[in-house]
Amino acid sequence: MLLSRSSPAARFKSVVRVSNTRTISTCMSKPTIHLPSAVQRQQSAHADIVLPMRRGGMATQAEGSALPSHSKFQHFNATSGFTEPVWVHTEPYSNRPEFSKLNRDVETDVAIVGSGISGIQSAYELVTRGYSVVMLEARDVLSGETGRTSGHLASALDDGYANIVAKHGVSGADIAAESHQWAIDRVDEIARKHHIDCEYRKLPAVQISQYDRKKQSKEHQEEIEELKQEVEAATAYGLDAKFEQDYKVKGWDGEPDQRDAAIFSNQATFHPTKYLNALLKCLKQQPNFHCYTHTRVSDTREKGFGIGPIGSKTSVEVKTFGGHTVTAKDVVMATCVPLQKLSVIAEMEYMRTYALAIKVPKYIRLTEADADNDYLVIGGCDHKVGQEDPTGRFEELETWVRERFTKAGTVDYAWSGQVFEPADYMAFIGLDPGTQHTYIITGDSGNGLTHGVIAGEILASEIEGKAHPWTPLYTPSRNLSLLKSARSILSHDLQINTQYVRHLTSDITDIEDLAPGTGGVLNPKTKVPIAVYKTEDGKEAHKFSALCPHMQGVVCWNSVEKSWDCPVHGSRFDGVGGKCVMGPAKANLAPVEDGEVGIKEKVGGVGK
Repeated sequence: MLLSRSSPAARFKSVVRVSNTRTISTCMSKPTIHLPSAVQRQQSAHADIVLPMRRGGMATQAEGSALPSHSKFQHFNATSGFTEPVWVHTEPYSNRPEFSKLNRDVETDVAIVGSGISGIQSAYELVTRGYSVVMLEARDVLSGETGRTSGHLASALDDGYANIVAKHGVSGADIAAESHQWAIDRVDEIARKHHIDCEYRKLPAVQISQYDRKKQSKEHQEEIEELKQEVEAATAYGLDAKFEQDYKVKGWDGEPDQRDAAIFSNQATFHPTKYLNALLKCLKQQPNFHCYTHTRVSDTREKGFGIGPIGSKTSVEVKTFGGHTVTAKDVVMATCVPLQKLSVIAEMEYMRTYALAIKVPKYIRLTEADADNDYLVIGGCDHKVGQEDPTGRFEELETWVRERFTKAGTVDYAWSGQVFEPADYMAFIGLDPGTQHTYIITGDSGNGLTHGVIAGEILASEIEGKAHPWTPLYTPSRNLSLLKSARSILSHDLQINTQYVRHLTSDITDIEDLAPGTGGVLNPKTKVPIAVYKTEDGKEAHKFSALCPHMQGVVCWNSVEKSWDCPVHGSRFDGVGGKCVMGPAKANLAPVEDGEVGIKEKVGGVGK
């Protein structure tokens, strides 16, 4: 795992990974507008690299290209974007366990909303403790962001322990190191116990300077000092870390020279969907676990004595758009971002991040593999959701790889995902403020896989009624660290408010302006803005309200993922059908035109 140093605002994470599944993955995440000093980190099943990527470039998925081979309407049931990640290479969507749709009212101990790593790990920890669990998923299982990650498991956190100490103190940094290292080992423990072949491998994470050391710049020297300080800090919190000059990454035979490195041992990588598919299949056989897919939650409400948050609540009613209710003693919102208006939602930034898998010669492998295809996975070029042009990111990543790994071959997979950046760097795990039985998991900060595992441990303990020693760091009700982040929260809020100017602008002036297979917002000025998608044959247009159901932001067309993205709080919708694929919005985009459902208009016909 190789990472490059960057400021918290401009993080990148890349992972070079080689695994039993014949995959080498390198992933980067978290870029921002400015790139001061930064150490890019790389994590992998065998080698990871995170380096400072600048934005720009050209997307490999051209506008107007056809949707994947499966139905254009069904693709967004399996994943949250048009592109497909490398994980489908050895674990296709068809390998996922199948569940039925909820068709009646049910009662359970714990209801879990969401079936990514946070939901599945929480279900596992609760079921093994004897609780009955009902999991609800709006689409197919694992259709969110878990399957669109880099597959790295790290305690060498992107934000750096010096920054974590500044926000959370020494005790907070100690908990961060302990909990993430525990999560790395917990995945291994569960995989071994249930004989899950998920390509789990321990490997070092390597943090490097983003600057070429041959140039001996002031910036390079400053970052080397930061790397040494990070090693010292991480060691103080129990991590195995060291600084090493002239560190050589296998296969890196090009320029620039970035070899001085901070090395963190006992990091790991795995195939996330292989692991979670197997865990779901195991859970499916347990009598105290039930999962219902294509069951979208519309509301959760605590019931009991008193008014609002005052009084004693004894249960939670989880309402679905299908008209059925799940009554539970507790509910866990494992939906990447809570399905609510504000609260912790206002304390995070919402980012798109990009990755590609590129073929590399076998000699780059760090372990033996039998199959023909090995992949280097690289990621980065992040930007705020719906606020920048997504095109050009994949080309920039490819250029970065080829400058350093000159024997790299073809790019076989290119995809993007979404990350959630808390103002104080740590995930929100615990009781939703103002509730007694509603738990949330959000704010992955680029470490969603380990945060998901940590969440399962904390919430299972809290639901049991036991205090957990990690709660003070992760509780959504924490105040001091967020108070220290007030300036960045205010700046983010002000910037978000500027996005409402889209109510006054228009991407297109006429549907005929759209190329086939693309979308744009048509603002008739006197009416609600309309999101228009033109079919690939150019003969029909699908039209929806362009107002996000969450807070009425005007969505933007994402040409890479063929989705409608909200620039306010990051909600996303299937570009073809308007289906919600990412909260905090709960509902789909509303169809437009004469009250018809699934609006279609013949291009060039009546009503154009």
